Amino acid sequence: MKKEERLLRIGIVGLGPVSQAAHLEACRRGRNTELYAICDLADDLVTRMAALHQPQSTYSNFDRMLEDPRLEAVIVATSDAFHVPLAQLALAAGKHVFVEKPLGLDVEACMDLERLVAASGLVLQLGLNRRFDPALDFARRFVAGEVGKVDALHAWYCDSIARYTMTDSVQAIPVTSAGARREPTDDRARYLLLTHGSHLLDTAACLAGPIEAVQARRREALGGYLWSITIDFANGALGHANLIVPAAGDFEEGFQVFGEGGSVQGRLALPWYRKAGTVDCFSAREGIYRRPFGAEGDTYKLQLEAFADTILHGAPQTGATVADGVANLRALVATARSVESRRVVALSDVSGTV
Repeated sequence: MKKEERLLRIGIVGLGPVSQAAHLEACRRGRNTELYAICDLADDLVTRMAALHQPQSTYSNFDRMLEDPRLEAVIVATSDAFHVPLAQLALAAGKHVFVEKPLGLDVEACMDLERLVAASGLVLQLGLNRRFDPALDFARRFVAGEVGKVDALHAWYCDSIARYTMTDSVQAIPVTSAGARREPTDDRARYLLLTHGSHLLDTAACLAGPIEAVQARRREALGGYLWSITIDFANGALGHANLIVPAAGDFEEGFQVFGEGGSVQGRLALPWYRKAGTVDCFSAREGIYRRPFGAEGDTYKLQLEAFADTILHGAPQTGATVADGVANLRALVATARSVESRRVVALSDVSGTV
């Protein structure tokens, strides 16, 4: 693991499951990132994570962490309800921000955050990590450079009934605390749509462009839910997406794209395996398929390295921007409204929460 000379000093607020499984180690492993500080309301959690990951500074008060002049960027990895207010505090303190998905829960609050980012001149990146899977990244570039105009897209996200049997063997045993602050998840359908649907709809937008409207149906299955979503893209392409949580089978996440210059078919691996997906890209011009191979698949690390490159070296932002986050939440809200009304819902018409 070779580190660059200049490292982005990052602090993490929220030391729950996603930080323990992804962000803490990603900061330590990143070629241009340093786990500089950690923060959580639960003192015992801070103590345990500090002993394991050895940051330079620890805090149980977020305002105190933001006062540290050496801190350059913050990862907001708390419950969804706290994403926007904590990001606002960090930006006001002059810190760059990486926010776990979704950007927030309320469209208007996220739009306020978008305006704050624009006024600050700071970087905000959203944790839609699938963008950094080498298969999806290759597919996105192939569509832009070879396929051209997209006519149709099909995407799916099926979380396995054996998900936790599979992930328990590759993840560290999570550390919990009675002092941790948690957001209620009584509305399971809402929780699943926000947690998993955000990835599905972002993949669709990455490959086929901005989503204009959706028409969605939902029903219960296997103790969970499935969504069938018809998508109208701004460029005229037609799409369909399936979200099934859980599915009676292996974890599956994939996509098909058809356009004037060719087609793309890809499958992404369960991200906790840190394995790159597979994709076959057909060029109608050349009459051949292309498939990348051998690229690193730790999307949690790759997204933080890209975040740091943008801040430290002015590289173009390849991760999801705050505008992408607002569009993603609008698509989620439109999906929920369409399920309720059984009508086509335009993203431009939605407000409020999922």
